[in-house]
Amino acid sequence: MNALLELNLSRCSSLQELRVDMKELSTSLGKLNAFLEFNLLGCSNLKELPTSIGQFNALQEFNLSTCSSLQELPTFISQLNVVQNFDLNYCSRLQELPTFIGQLNVVQNFDLNYCLRLQELPTSIGQLNAFQNLDLKHCLSLQEVRPSIGQLSAL
Repeated sequence: MNALLELNLSRCSSLQELRVDMKELSTSLGKLNAFLEFNLLGCSNLKELPTSIGQFNALQEFNLSTCSSLQELPTFISQLNVVQNFDLNYCSRLQELPTFIGQLNVVQNFDLNYCLRLQELPTSIGQLNAFQNLDLKHCLSLQEVRPSIGQLSAL
């Protein structure tokens, strides 16, 4: 069996909880070290993410766009160290980004537009040297852009 490359649950708007057992998933779907894309776009009732997502060590695309019930990003996100595109647009209940966000060294595109309750960016965002695009359009509650954003040399 070939390895699973993409898991697309987009537009599953009734999905409230996502339970992913890594042992069971890898047994039934193949090796997860090649898992490249995880798409939860439009899962508007999803409130939290399973910790096992942190084990998707090859994940390059992570789309949480329009997960409007998601209020915070769990710490295991810092283990996704090869994610290149991180989409959080329209995550309207997200109030802050965790400080570990600076550990995502290869993130090139970070879309936060319409994160209406996002109040600030962590200082660690200045550590993301691969950044090429940071979209903060319509972040109406954003109160301050920290000086560390000036350290983003590829932006």
